[in-house]
Amino acid sequence: MDELFKKLGIKPKDFSLYERAFSHSSYANEHHKKQDYERLEFLGDAIVDLVVADYLYENFTENEGEMTKVRASYVCENALYQYSMDLGLNHYIKLGHGEVDKEDILKKAIIADIFEAFMAAIYLDLGYATARRVVLAIIVPYIKKHITFFSDYKSALQEAVQTDKKSVLYHLVHEEGPSHKKVFTVEVRIDDIIYGTGIAGSKKEAEQNAAKAALDKLATK
Repeated sequence: MDELFKKLGIKPKDFSLYERAFSHSSYANEHHKKQDYERLEFLGDAIVDLVVADYLYENFTENEGEMTKVRASYVCENALYQYSMDLGLNHYIKLGHGEVDKEDILKKAIIADIFEAFMAAIYLDLGYATARRVVLAIIVPYIKKHITFFSDYKSALQEAVQTDKKSVLYHLVHEEGPSHKKVFTVEVRIDDIIYGTGIAGSKKEAEQNAAKAALDKLATK
């Protein structure tokens, strides 16, 4: 991990925090580790949200509603996944044998989670100021280049069909996995016709993916 730390300009003190940040529950269970990354992910989620909200408050003049939409774009699963891939965090993830061959959508959720866990490790090890600097260095370039990770496909789909007074319904058709790491499959129906299916590590994200699939289908008609 030395190359990663050098790239971010940080000098870790407690390496065990970073080991934990990259340890999936399946790996922790197989190797009898006391903790996996999930508690760190919980903390990292709040840290990333705060840093991005603070940046938008200081640099944007939009109202609360607009800033909320912008923030959502840069902290959604797609965005977190991209940040992780840009940093190469996927190369450090430790998975149990049962997770290695799972479908890509689960891996994507894990890679997104790892980013938040890693930011939490930096915060606990080196303090908020360092964590804030790292988060801003990663995310702000996307904001300045207006590269967005569009997350509200559900609203876009509703707007796309509302002129025709059609009904849009989301139906959970399948869920699997342990309680702490489920995978959800959701269908979106427009006037009771299936227009898209979405799979993700949360029901909310699965609905967004289903809405995106429906929008793609509508665009080809």
